[in-house]
Amino acid sequence: MKQQPILKVEGLTKSYGEKIVHNGVSFELHENEMLGLFGGSGTGKSVVLRSIIGLEQPDSGSIRFLGQELTSLSERELFPVRQKISYVFQNGALFDSLSVEENLAYPLRAHTRLSTQEIKAKVDAMLTLVDLPDSNELLPSELSGGMQKRAGLARAIIMNPKVVLFDEPTAGLDPVNTRRLCQNILNFKSRGLTGIFVTHDIASAFEICDRIIILADGKIAISMATEEMRSSNDPLVQTFTSGAHIR
Repeated sequence: MKQQPILKVEGLTKSYGEKIVHNGVSFELHENEMLGLFGGSGTGKSVVLRSIIGLEQPDSGSIRFLGQELTSLSERELFPVRQKISYVFQNGALFDSLSVEENLAYPLRAHTRLSTQEIKAKVDAMLTLVDLPDSNELLPSELSGGMQKRAGLARAIIMNPKVVLFDEPTAGLDPVNTRRLCQNILNFKSRGLTGIFVTHDIASAFEICDRIIILADGKIAISMATEEMRSSNDPLVQTFTSGAHIR
């Protein structure tokens, strides 16, 4: 029996004035799958992610998560959904005035009944997983760019979401920090992480993702297993992979 997708996007359309961004975007995400999303600048990759968590309202189409239609939900009704679908922003999106520990503890305090000691233990464990032990008392301004992104990743995952949306997570990182962040994501993937990985970093996507889809002309033009895409001669695939240092 075929596994039902954890997330199903169907016939998504979105325009800004006369500019058509999405013209029938459809794809599925399955549990324990990392799905890469490629597309040229302006094709609406981030708009797809923002639509999934209700930060953008599609003009038409369906987004179903665990069988629930999301596009018709009110802001209040989206609150519990956003505890299950987490978003990793490009810059980490940490609260500037809170320490690293306070940033990670924030969702736990807001949405769980864990004790102070339990929250502290969970924060410490998560910081160790992203190679940031003993950074608890630091402010975001005291972290390097790579450290901020890893702290943002830790905060996004600390509530054990069902799906994690990655919006250009390696943007602006040098090769060493890119490699470290990718290894962190792979570690979480080995623990069952499900997510969508929007990126221009082809090498990282090929390392992390099980399947890759390409957004072109307002629709998903290609859906292909990563291993298959590595050797594909499809002209559209080649526009992304040609010259990329694929690990």
